Amino acid sequence: MTMPAAVLKKGEGRTLKSGGVWIFDNEIDSVEGNLENGDLIKVRDFDGYPLGTGFYNGNSRIRVRMLTRDPERIIDESFFEERIRAAWDYRKKTVDTESCRLIFGEADFLPGFVADKYDDVIVIQSLALGIDRYKELLVSLIRKILLEDGVRVRGVYERSDVKVRTAEGMELHKGFVGEAFQTDVEICENGVRYLVDVKDGQKTGFFLDQKYNRLAIQKLCGGAEVLDCFTHTGSFALNAAKGGAASVLAVDVSSLAVEQAGKNAALNRFGDNVQFICRDVFELLPELEQKGSRFDVVILDPPAFTKSKNSVKNALKGYREINRRGMKLVKPGGFLATCSCSHFMTDELFEQMITQAAAAAHVRVRQVEKRAQSPDHPVIWGAGDSYYLKFFIFQIIPEIRSGS
Repeated sequence: MTMPAAVLKKGEGRTLKSGGVWIFDNEIDSVEGNLENGDLIKVRDFDGYPLGTGFYNGNSRIRVRMLTRDPERIIDESFFEERIRAAWDYRKKTVDTESCRLIFGEADFLPGFVADKYDDVIVIQSLALGIDRYKELLVSLIRKILLEDGVRVRGVYERSDVKVRTAEGMELHKGFVGEAFQTDVEICENGVRYLVDVKDGQKTGFFLDQKYNRLAIQKLCGGAEVLDCFTHTGSFALNAAKGGAASVLAVDVSSLAVEQAGKNAALNRFGDNVQFICRDVFELLPELEQKGSRFDVVILDPPAFTKSKNSVKNALKGYREINRRGMKLVKPGGFLATCSCSHFMTDELFEQMITQAAAAAHVRVRQVEKRAQSPDHPVIWGAGDSYYLKFFIFQIIPEIRSGS
């Protein structure tokens, strides 16, 4: 049978042609042939030129998620095996694979599918209707490919309990894929041990994208007094302790996160020099400033303040407030590590915000490092959504006023 085809409007498909992987509803002129949502579909330019094959979904603004640019490529088991092998080979060359993001959706050319490896446990997310039909095949291929390198997968858990599935016309879902297993998984990253709750933890259980950013702050923390804001399960705080911090005060508004952070600290046998408290960071920072508290290192790792273009303006206010407060809490010559995990907070906006925060705090900032997400969350140029994490380390220098 001839596969259905989506024909683009003249002048559309610019993002696709420059390296992107999505085709939106307003870019399509017509759909030829009969198909159901989730089916494979060929994509042609307005003049009939073949552009590749993807998944179609009339429920979503993203009408087509591209699988391949090769119009002759057959989408079968060997195709998916090739994709997963390429993803695993890439990780083996670029990151510590004991725990890593094994598959990063569109950036690994498997749109809508995420797989995280925590030691011998795999956690998957299926976020698009088309790929959802293949998730059992993908899991079996992951097991097969990892076993070839001596990694016997103990269990697989699905965390497709995220709202983006509703935009695809899908229900939220979580649960075991195959046999049940103990869902608290111990991992080791950068020499720090963690218990990861793959069943009920945020996202898939742990934020793997900050792996090497956490490592980068270790060298700053020898003998330091450290403040870690939005600590979640304590990953930056524990890396500070691993780096030899004299004291670490770590803060999160979630009591469950603070409880888990305490367990992680005990797992690493860090003593009383690491303290976790349950507080709202926006309330705590001005209190610490008023008391005259100062730290050698301040870490700001907030959740995404914006998940859409419409809320960027308000998000900027939040980022500016915590960074201004954070800068004022850093001792002269100390360091601020700060980041944003929102795709919509662009480099330009984030850097403008830092400049404004520094002016308001009456300090100068000297950039030490500019970093992004770990390489197991690769960035595909032309597909802007794959780049989202901005991470900076600054040295904070008091502003010297003339006549002082």
